[in-house]
Amino acid sequence: MKKLNFLFLFTTLFFCLFGTGTVLSGFSQVSYAPDTLKDDPIAAALDSLYRLNFFEKGYAKILYPKNTKFHFAPDSVPRYDEMVFEARLNKIDAISPFDLQYNTVVKGYIEMYTIRKRELVSRMMALSQLYFPMFEEQLDKYNLPLELKYLAICESALNPMAKSHSGAMGLWQFMYPTGKMFGLKVSSYVDERCDPYKSTVAACEYFQYLYGLFGDWQMVLAAYNCGPGNINKAIRRSGGKKTYWEIRPYLPRETQGYVPAFIAVNYMMNYTSEHNLYSAVPKKTFLQVDTLTVKKQISFEQISAVLGIPVEEIQYLNPSYRKLVIPVTEESVSILTLPSNKIGEFVTNEDKIYNYYKKDTISSKDVLAIQEVRKTHIVKKGEHLSSIAKKYGCTVSEIKTWNGITTSSVKQGKKLIIYTYAKKQTTKVLPPQEKPGPKVVTETQTNKNTSGNFKYYTVQKGDSLYKIALRNKTTVEKIKALNNFGEKYSLFPGQKIKIATM
Repeated sequence: MKKLNFLFLFTTLFFCLFGTGTVLSGFSQVSYAPDTLKDDPIAAALDSLYRLNFFEKGYAKILYPKNTKFHFAPDSVPRYDEMVFEARLNKIDAISPFDLQYNTVVKGYIEMYTIRKRELVSRMMALSQLYFPMFEEQLDKYNLPLELKYLAICESALNPMAKSHSGAMGLWQFMYPTGKMFGLKVSSYVDERCDPYKSTVAACEYFQYLYGLFGDWQMVLAAYNCGPGNINKAIRRSGGKKTYWEIRPYLPRETQGYVPAFIAVNYMMNYTSEHNLYSAVPKKTFLQVDTLTVKKQISFEQISAVLGIPVEEIQYLNPSYRKLVIPVTEESVSILTLPSNKIGEFVTNEDKIYNYYKKDTISSKDVLAIQEVRKTHIVKKGEHLSSIAKKYGCTVSEIKTWNGITTSSVKQGKKLIIYTYAKKQTTKVLPPQEKPGPKVVTETQTNKNTSGNFKYYTVQKGDSLYKIALRNKTTVEKIKALNNFGEKYSLFPGQKIKIATM
């Protein structure tokens, strides 16, 4: 049976996000006043939607119904008494496997969602039209409570590219070790923690695993946030207590607010009309996208150029591809998600898309495929992450991600996984006169920064270092080094830059 709802003795005079108060159950007195977090991750997840532009009519055009259920004006912000919150939660609680009890911490999150961050909630509601049907399908397949779909709102506010301060990624905010445990691969080109479908499957498997450990859904929620190890520590420190509210004072501060936030999301999503909350208009819903298998390596720029889809939209629908390139290997199948009305067009123009660079941007019929190579680096004396990153042409952040490292220091002798890439020619090169390309002036000189020869390349409209590197069979890093490009550099048509030659 579910626990009886707590009877409140008093509320505080001043109430902010984490309100203070004391409640009394039938057995023990419990404080619900955690230390206020300077950067609440629940609020931070919502704030990330400010930078996400995947809505119609600009960033977030909200279409209010002509006749709303309660006849509110569009700018009306309804407010309710605590007794109303509690009564409504009791109705949801009666048909839920979760213990959706009301307290002042829950109230704080309800007011965050329904009052302080209303505009962002409308954006999140728009994104739910793309992801919730898929969440529900997988949760039902694994025989899990459908309310778990709301946990992704707490984790990422349904932003598939969300990244936490601790390095967790994606809709379900998997850390590297946990993602790896449930089959999510992370390499230099692909981060499956950001794959909406694969990460949802992994989350369902993780929910099953945690429920097998604790047998209580409230504890599953807490363990998902801070890990089963921290739950076991809290149980021991509490003297063997086995419910969330009893061990809550012994949990990390973030987790103390995590379950109340989940309860508040359940309330908010069931009473949107009562709070005059309506969805922004998403560019795509679940029924407006589809997937297909990619046969050859392809870049987002190729797809965009032939199908007329903005690169930003392709990236949003395919957030697991980190470098805007879809690699194809013998070990795995690469999936591309596109608007449904573009699937037939892709299939019809498949060869044209794969060969787009041959026709439009390369001076010969020479196409380079990127082959990812996994290496193991043993840290030597005096080495640090920045020097190792420079050696392999990657970033410190990537090394941390590939190896599940959270600190910037690394011990001598430690083995690090490093991903690099090599380029291989896949088609026969035709004579230059058969397919003229951008004007290139070759000049044999010795450069101070590199030993060898170089030629001058004239930058064309729409060029990027990535395109230029592909075109000239070199790398972005080499071009930067040869031209002394730092982190901030600019390219403009007519500019001459140096390209290394053999």
